[in-house]
Amino acid sequence: MPEAPRCRFAPSPTGYLHVGGAHSALANWLFARHTGGTFLLRIEDTDAERNRPELTENVLEMLRWLGLTWDGDPVHQSDRFDLYRQAADRLLEAGTAYACDCTPDEVQARHGERGGPPGYDGHCRDRGLVPAEGRALRFRVPDSGATGWTDLIRGEVRFEHANLEDFVLLRSSGAPTFLLANAVDDADMAITHVIRGEDHVNGTPKYLLIRGALGSGVPAFAHMPLLVNQGRKKLSKRRDDVSVADYRARGYLAEAMVNYLALLGWGPPDGVEVRPLAEIVDLFDLADVNPAPAFFDPQKLAHVNGEYIRALEPAAFVERAAPFVPPGEERAREALEALAVEVRDRVRTLAEVPELIDFLWRDEPDIDEAAWEKAARGKGAAEVLEGAIAGLSSIGAERWEPGAIRTVVEGAAVEAGLVNAEGRPQLAKAQAPLRVAVTGRAVGPPLFESLAALGPDRTLARLQAARARLP
Repeated sequence: MPEAPRCRFAPSPTGYLHVGGAHSALANWLFARHTGGTFLLRIEDTDAERNRPELTENVLEMLRWLGLTWDGDPVHQSDRFDLYRQAADRLLEAGTAYACDCTPDEVQARHGERGGPPGYDGHCRDRGLVPAEGRALRFRVPDSGATGWTDLIRGEVRFEHANLEDFVLLRSSGAPTFLLANAVDDADMAITHVIRGEDHVNGTPKYLLIRGALGSGVPAFAHMPLLVNQGRKKLSKRRDDVSVADYRARGYLAEAMVNYLALLGWGPPDGVEVRPLAEIVDLFDLADVNPAPAFFDPQKLAHVNGEYIRALEPAAFVERAAPFVPPGEERAREALEALAVEVRDRVRTLAEVPELIDFLWRDEPDIDEAAWEKAARGKGAAEVLEGAIAGLSSIGAERWEPGAIRTVVEGAAVEAGLVNAEGRPQLAKAQAPLRVAVTGRAVGPPLFESLAALGPDRTLARLQAARARLP
């Protein structure tokens, strides 16, 4: 019986978790859960100068939020320096590594003199330097031949050794490089599948050379598609909106984010894109991943998020949306509960909720002047306001409900002459000045339900204030 797969996600705590990292983590998680394998987490924190504990915590928190739970405890590379130094000593003793005292400026200066491709020129290969403080350790790439592998997503990949420079294993400070640490850790943790982004393809032959020199065998590789923006450029933390924490703060649901990330480079065979995560786990197959760059489309993400929001039961929607309304404001919670279904079906993110219902907890609506000017110029605006005020004043609190409010507004529309060819009230035109007067905006939840939630006293006060603004 074949060994159960073991894969890992290895973030570096030099930045917050971004959608590219989450995409790689999800691919590993889906593969492990689909195959009954193990999903491990390794923190690549060998860069002591750039690592910050709060960034590590951000990665862990965001993975938990997304539901990408890992097996066992996270492994920290900062606890494993002895393993890397032992591996470096073995390579040095075998003659596949050598000491180098070249500085970056010296390497660049020699490149300027010789021209051609940039990179290290093997200057210290045969100088016989002994390892010492301030000297790096480089891997001696074979002079001829090539290194390649069969990628589970990209097929056959091959790099000629002539195009690879002698790369650094240990920096002059003694700290291990990404390549050495990953090669050693993957062997030590018995990783069977390395699933990561396309941007790591160029480093893979160096990884394989290290593993081969150490005699530790090699895992299978799958390089996921590069995530790009609308301009088909690689997503950048400096240029693009990529922080997973920012999407959570703007009211995206974790299940929607995971669903959308799964669709980047992969699609279910039946074409149904929005579906429960359990179904995605069952259907996910690395062989179905497209190696072409995948467009991270915020608009499609918002659409998927809206689908998930509309699928929430009203009570669940209220609980998920509650953190986005003013804390401690009793009216806000009441407003959310009163219009839960109407609001749920009109938003794509939870952060949009307050703007739709803040008129319910504000003492006065925040009037959009442009919307008011347009509504006030409409035919019969003053007459509709007057008719609504008169009719609603006669309803009374005991009959204050959407049906009765609608009947009053229909009557006000007829009295104002806002009727169609069949003599029926043109409700859309009649509602325009009423909506802006009460909510401050031209769009929002259904008007009659909104007025019912606002109550007779505040509704009438706002309508009277609006009528006073008109000639």
